[in-house]
Amino acid sequence: MNSLTRRQFLYSTSAAAISLAGVNGLQAGKSAKPKLTLGFSLYGMPHMKTEQALQAVADIGYDSVELCLMDAWDATPLKLNAQRRAEVSKKLNATGLKLTSLMEHCDLTGSKASQQKVLERLKRAAELGHALKPEQPPLIETTAGSGKWDDRKNEMRDNLREWAKVAESTKTVITVKPHRGGVVDRPEQGVWLVQQIDSPWIRLNYDFSHFTHRNISLEDSMRIMMPYTSFIQIKDTVLQNNKARFVLPGESGDINYVELLKLAVKGGYRGDICCEVSGMVFKQKGYDPIAAAKTCYQNIAPAFQQAGITRG
Repeated sequence: MNSLTRRQFLYSTSAAAISLAGVNGLQAGKSAKPKLTLGFSLYGMPHMKTEQALQAVADIGYDSVELCLMDAWDATPLKLNAQRRAEVSKKLNATGLKLTSLMEHCDLTGSKASQQKVLERLKRAAELGHALKPEQPPLIETTAGSGKWDDRKNEMRDNLREWAKVAESTKTVITVKPHRGGVVDRPEQGVWLVQQIDSPWIRLNYDFSHFTHRNISLEDSMRIMMPYTSFIQIKDTVLQNNKARFVLPGESGDINYVELLKLAVKGGYRGDICCEVSGMVFKQKGYDPIAAAKTCYQNIAPAFQQAGITRG
């Protein structure tokens, strides 16, 4: 693909317009001195109170943060009453952390009836995002669920149209992550879904750890996905007995993060680079969330300087 198709161009320009209007921080096109943020997902701090976790992330040196809204975590909308929301918002302001994303776990497959609960969950997440950061609400990111692509793609397309209505009405971008072994697990599948919806409020979450060891190159996956991507997460993957296992970002040494950052900027990306700690890591006995966050930072922060990319 040597040049953007007309549809890709329209996506890029419409997303840029939304960004310039201050909504969700979509990439605003190429600039002379592009800046990216380095963030940490609180998915990797499952047993910590949100305010405590935010302070820890800021103390380490991160620019930004993702809250995890899954039911077992502290920041789920049903647990954060008005007082807690005010406290979390105050802590975000005090630390200077940019709230870039809210992690959800919403299934894109299923009947219209089953999707009603999903749509309500997305609405609650969007409401929380606006309550915490009304001047620049975070996007919502989720995987798509399980199943066979060919069996479920049209069903997901139809459901995603309803997601788009929620996204537009709440002025909140929703991104879908192609996930290893999931119903959407390849770059071109994610792009197909976004193209079918044709809305700047429905975008993709790029995470190369789901493509490694699968004959999907960094260059090809980013070329395919960047025109439609509003969020980038990072972690590593290793193979053990021919089975994939996720590890901390930079731990395997297999992913060239300097090149990833350069390709992202070249592709027009101007968003967050968010370190994610997999459940395969934090469920291990003796896991230390602060130590993990420090290791992620130490592994990835130097790549920004080596790539010549400013953080901010």
